[in-house]
Amino acid sequence: MSAAAAVPTDPHCLFCRIVAGEIPATVVREDEHTVAFRDLEPQAPTHVLVIPRRHVPNVAALAEEAPDEVVALVDAVAAVARAEGVDEGGYRLVFNTGAQAHQTVFHAHAHVLGGRPMAWPPG
Repeated sequence: MSAAAAVPTDPHCLFCRIVAGEIPATVVREDEHTVAFRDLEPQAPTHVLVIPRRHVPNVAALAEEAPDEVVALVDAVAAVARAEGVDEGGYRLVFNTGAQAHQTVFHAHAHVLGGRPMAWPPG
């Protein structure tokens, strides 16, 4: 990315460090606004995290700060679901927001879960 396209990052953030290539991850997709990689502790046969390159603590902050990037994030989710073969059978898209919702990395991210039946209610 050029300096003109630089987005805010946090050098102490695990996900920012993955985006920067400082920490290895199994990246399945990336574009100008997002990076998608396999979760290290998958909760379903398909479990991919899709994150914005911009460091914000959660998806609500991303919507406030850069609403077009929320669209890019959801577009990336759809592309990952297609590539993983879970788009037709169904998949779950999860945004954990805050500690009580079990958000453990405070950088906005979407979990794409699929490849098995999902129970309801979740949690």
